[in-house]
Amino acid sequence: MTAPLLITGGTGQVAQALTEQASRRGMAARTVGRPDFDFDRPESIDDVFAATRPRLVINAAAYTAVDAAEDDAAAAFRANRDGPARLAALAAAAGIPLIHISTDYVFDGTKGAPYVETDPTAPTGLYGASKLAGEAAVLASGARALILRTSWVYAARGRNFVRTMLAAAAAGRNLRVVADQRGAPTAAEDLASLILDLVTKCDAGAENWGLYHAAGAGEANWHEFAVAIFAEAARYGVPTPPIAAIATKDWPTRARRPADSRLACGKLARVFGLALPPWRESLARVVATLCAT
Repeated sequence: MTAPLLITGGTGQVAQALTEQASRRGMAARTVGRPDFDFDRPESIDDVFAATRPRLVINAAAYTAVDAAEDDAAAAFRANRDGPARLAALAAAAGIPLIHISTDYVFDGTKGAPYVETDPTAPTGLYGASKLAGEAAVLASGARALILRTSWVYAARGRNFVRTMLAAAAAGRNLRVVADQRGAPTAAEDLASLILDLVTKCDAGAENWGLYHAAGAGEANWHEFAVAIFAEAARYGVPTPPIAAIATKDWPTRARRPADSRLACGKLARVFGLALPPWRESLARVVATLCAT
């Protein structure tokens, strides 16, 4: 019997998408999360790993509360650096691959062009700093690791921008959305599919370890993303609310976001022949799932 994949992240957007797609592909997998698997309890990492005896680990677990991280750096670093470091050490000792998900927030957003993997990092907040420290820990572990930086992840479940916009409109709230931060929306289903394609390539003997960028094709600012959400929702009779475009300074947050965190994903295409679809196509699918009921 083939050893399973170990997917961390519990009920998170990417972990759940991975679980569903692994099942459809006939890939044996065990998905774990709190309380059984908890980066705040390092012994639980060891216990789950030993009990699962995986052939490959996909780490989709993370502390993602960007603003809260500013006031609880210890928690962010436990989840985003220390936990992945321990998981990577176990993978290295077992001689199995690890696929680790990171973020566009490792960059400060001042380049003015899409970031490539070799660009200097300069996170603007503690969330990004903790994720960058996690990348370094995974790379230093000696594990056969693929690190995927992604951005603006959303799905038909969980807490994300698409669901927040639709819920706010349904509640009759006035929408004011930042228009001076650029990036690439990424559907969790697309990212999960790409990760499982990478698993297949690892199973076939691929050894192209290291850092890669994996985000939806195209770009947008948050206001453009919001407008696109309601353009899709209108197909299902959802009224389009007024959406005011505002500047970052008009929506102060505890943590500073990168102004332009677009990711260049050419390396992934060159090395593995893989790319994510245009974000607008994926958005149409997700909004249909949310609205066509």
